[in-house]
Amino acid sequence: MTLKIAVMPGDGIGPEITAQAVKVLEALKTDGLNIEFEHALIGGVAYREKGVPLPEETVALAKASDAVLFGAVGDFSLDTLPRHLRPEQAILGIRKALNLFANFRPAMVYEELADASTLRPEVVAGLDILIVRELTGDIYFGTPRGNRIAEDGPFKGEREAFDTMRYAESEIRRITHVAFQAARKRGGKLCSVDKANVLETTQFWRDIVTEVGTEYTDVALSHMYVDNCAMQLLKNPKQFDVIVTGNLFGDILSDEASMLTGSIGMLPSASLNETNFGLYEPIHGSAPDIAGKDLANPMATVLSAAMMLRYTFGLEAHATRIENAVKAVLATGPRTGDIWRDGKMRTGTAGMGDAIVEALAKQS
Repeated sequence: MTLKIAVMPGDGIGPEITAQAVKVLEALKTDGLNIEFEHALIGGVAYREKGVPLPEETVALAKASDAVLFGAVGDFSLDTLPRHLRPEQAILGIRKALNLFANFRPAMVYEELADASTLRPEVVAGLDILIVRELTGDIYFGTPRGNRIAEDGPFKGEREAFDTMRYAESEIRRITHVAFQAARKRGGKLCSVDKANVLETTQFWRDIVTEVGTEYTDVALSHMYVDNCAMQLLKNPKQFDVIVTGNLFGDILSDEASMLTGSIGMLPSASLNETNFGLYEPIHGSAPDIAGKDLANPMATVLSAAMMLRYTFGLEAHATRIENAVKAVLATGPRTGDIWRDGKMRTGTAGMGDAIVEALAKQS
């Protein structure tokens, strides 16, 4: 079995962290896996070399591959460009081009990191939730959008900007089915998050989720307003099993959930289409302030590679090996600065990658 993986390091710390994930995947070749890697430009580096953040050849490579390993995009020095040329448009564009509508963002607190969270250890210890975020619709992609002179309302005649939140029924149904099926494999609970008391779009979301829920009588469905959910994630996060929500709310809530774990550098993600083709990336950004300094935590990217093996390739045993290696390093090995504490040895990005590879070797 040959795994064809397109590697898109991107900007900032992207090249450093993806290099460690590739290193870990390369170590699995001793298990008989045949893995081929091909790199492509994306984000700010692509704009500087090709004039666009998402070159056609990058999309073509992704479509010719079995999965994508993605780093990060973002370059503050390019923030004055027209919006369609900014690095961040590349990730939105490739999600749309590959129809990656289902985003899985797990938030798990490792026993060894319970004291790294800003919440009390007893609140977060044992936390294991999954946020399923719809990824190709909502206000991020809705039209019309733009700037204009207001033609009505209390500020008529002034300049205004506008975006459109919209969802089609089929978009809501397909992400809801994905979320219910994920809940079936976990704790059997699904919480749908919306703002149905204010927004017509999310009242429609709630109605469709409720309809789909009649097909999954084995899963307990609940609904929660997004503002209450944001509060509950801090107050009692372990009440949740699977959360399903739209693009905007999912973006915000998953970043909030990441800090429950002690570091955003620990959280992977998977963005899937209907055939389980996936783009796998850490949920953190490009962190240009620490780029090139060997400071970034690569564990989220390594764990994203584990998700790739599980969801796209069905290699559960290999995915588990990587996850167990990460746990072993957290228990006994060195740590990057974001998760370091007294009594532990501090290391850098490459050192953490080496430690995970060493832990893998010890499993053999």
